[in-house]
Formats: sequence, C-alpha cells, structure tokens
Amino acid sequence: MCTLGALVLLILGLVVLVVAAELFVRGAAGIAARVGISPLIVGLTAVACGTSAPELAVSLNASLNGSPDLAVGNVVGSNIFNILFILGCTAIITPLIVEKKLIRIEVPIMIGAALALWFLVRDGHLGQGESALLFTALVGFIVYTVISARRESRHNTDDPHHTQPETRKPIWITIALLIVGLAGIVFGANLLVRGATEIAKAMGVSDLIIGLTIVAAGTSLPELATSFVAALRGHRDIAIGNVIGSNIFNILGILGLTGSITPDGIPVASSVLSFDIPVMLAVCITCLPVLISGCGISRGEALALLAGYLAYTAYLVFNATGHDNLAQASATTLWFVIPLAGVGIVTTALAWWRRRHAPPPIER
Repeated sequence: MCTLGALVLLILGLVVLVVAAELFVRGAAGIAARVGISPLIVGLTAVACGTSAPELAVSLNASLNGSPDLAVGNVVGSNIFNILFILGCTAIITPLIVEKKLIRIEVPIMIGAALALWFLVRDGHLGQGESALLFTALVGFIVYTVISARRESRHNTDDPHHTQPETRKPIWITIALLIVGLAGIVFGANLLVRGATEIAKAMGVSDLIIGLTIVAAGTSLPELATSFVAALRGHRDIAIGNVIGSNIFNILGILGLTGSITPDGIPVASSVLSFDIPVMLAVCITCLPVLISGCGISRGEALALLAGYLAYTAYLVFNATGHDNLAQASATTLWFVIPLAGVGIVTTALAWWRRRHAPPPIER
C-alpha cells in the first residue's frame, strides 16, 4: 500500500472512530436514562465490554494461531495505556469527577485483579484452571454490578423526589445507536491501526517497534474515543467507568477466556513478569489515591499520568532497539511510576486517618 493510501486510511479511520464513539455514547447514555440506572454502571459493564472487543479479538486470534504469549502483553499494555494515557488525555480536556462508589468498590477490584494476575503467573505460566478462576471472578463481578444496579433503580423509583428522565427516542433507536456505534468503533480502530502501521513501515520503523507502540495502543482506541467523547458530552462517569471496567474485563475476561481455551495455558515472558506486570500494578494502585485526592482527576494529575506513559513508552522503544539509554529509560520508568504508587498508598492512608479523626462539624 502506498503512503498516500495509508494516509487516507488513517484519516478515514479517525473520522469513523470519532463519529462512532459519539453514537455509542448517545446510545449508552440513552439506555441508562431509560432503565433508570446510573451511567457509571453502564460504563463499567456494557461500554467497557464493548470497547474491549479489539483486545479480545487480538488475544483470541493469537491464542488460536499458536502465539498465546501475545495475549498477556496485549492485556498488560492496554491496561497501562488505559489509565496513564486515556485518563490523562480525557482529564486534560475536562477535569473528571467520580462517584465515591467507584473509589470504594470498582477501583479496588481492578487492583485486586492485577494482584491476582501477578500471583497466578509468578511461575511464568497461566494455566487453564487459573484462567477459569479469573473468568469466574468476572462473572461474579458482572452479577454483583447488575444486582447493585437493580437495587439502585428500585431505590430511585421509590424516591418521591426522583423524576424519570425524558425518553423521547424509541428504544429501538437507542439500541441501534449502541450497536452501530460499537461496530463503527471497532472498524474505525482497525482502519486507523492499518494506516498508521503502513506509514510507519514506509518511514523505516521496524515491525517490533510497530507492535510495541501502534498496535498495542490501537486496540485501546475504542476506549480512548469513547472516554473522550463521553467527557466532552458531560458523561464523566461513563468516561472513567469505561476505563476501570475495561481494565477489569481485560484481566478477568480476556485472559480468563483465552487461557481457558488454550490447551497448555498461556506462557508469560520473564520480561513481562519482572517489569510490565509490576508497572501495570503500580499504575492501578496509583489510580486510587489520584481519584481519592479530590474525588476526580485534575489537569495537573492528568499531566503526571501522561508523563508516566511517555516514560514507559521510551523504555519499550529503547528495549526493542537495544539503545544505549535502555538502562536510563528503565530506571526512569521504575523510579517514576512505582514511587508514584508508594506515595499514593501513603496519601490514601493519611486521608483515611484524617477523616477518621476529624472533629465533628460545629452546629450553629
């Protein structure tokens, strides 16, 4: 493919991705309003599972074609990209504010899923039984979320001050927007990745670099587009819930399903076990205090997240090319991301202690 054709694919994919994300968010928000559940629940479930379709397709394809080890790299890389890059970019556009429920329940579940993965693959292998355990945990999470949503809906219905939102559009239109938007997101992401890959090849960039950067980030483009558009339209809960839900689904669902159907399980490279998974875990832990600090993500915190992703990407590039600055890049990543997690844990503990020991408000 010529460079001009690749450029056309790149631009077309971007346009399709943005338009499809707009339709998808409209459909998701419409369904949430119609059935009386919060946009956060929709973002954690339907939107998160839908936007993780590219990661699922890549992991299953790799497993069925005799390369199951790619599944772990795809999931770990996507989860790092989701938090550092997507939340960073989205919060720069508009500071994100989240519900306390997300901080109390879903973010700890995401951290627990990352910890469970690290524990299960400590021997360099994710077996079928371990994969089935992850998938069972996903089923439990979905069941809990649905039950929680039904209780919330029942509470809102019984609340005399609660008024049903207007639902002018027929339900079939809302569902059609959701389906067409999801299909367009996957199609647009594929066009964008293909175009970017061809341009990178034309510029002399190696296939390894392309795989570590463009393709890895490309499978997360649906999450990026959906969170971006959701934030612009004021659906901040969908924007954050999409990222947190996708990370949970990536670990429990994609690795759980892929490992379960692979006869010998999934081998895990030593470099992923010793570096990438710890970075993913540190990033997930860092996400908690960042949200707790102000029940959201400010623009300053967003810039810190983006800086962390740039440091991690620099390490990947230097590692792939055997660059002389590999040691410095590795040290920068480890000394930037992991200390952030440590500071985050201390910050969370101090905030909890202060709330516990704060004097009661003085009544006037």
